[in-house]
Amino acid sequence: MLFGGKLNLPKFGFSGNPEGLARKGGWGALLIGILFALAFCPTSGVFYFGMLIPMSATVTAGYFLPIVFAVATALPVLIVAWILAFSVQQMGTVYGKMQVIQKWLNLIVGVLFLLIGIYYCYIMYS
Repeated sequence: MLFGGKLNLPKFGFSGNPEGLARKGGWGALLIGILFALAFCPTSGVFYFGMLIPMSATVTAGYFLPIVFAVATALPVLIVAWILAFSVQQMGTVYGKMQVIQKWLNLIVGVLFLLIGIYYCYIMYS
């Protein structure tokens, strides 16, 4: 990751223009979704194609397993997207409150670290 830009790896035909893909309608949206899925969840492909599909082929009524997998992986994404969409307007208020809480937590953790350091010095040298 550190020197990944300096490696001369082959390109896969995506020029980094998601706006152009979005204008292509449903197929462009599908391609963007596939690219995001491969970028953010590379282990999902292993779980899906390496474990779930062979398992669903051997189990009775296994065609439900990919549906359950899709719902179970989509729910956290939908919940986070919903929280982000409806909480952006409250972000300034929350950020102000977090600064006050952070100031107090910094003070408490600093005092706690000092007390723990004094305690360990007392144990080591007495």
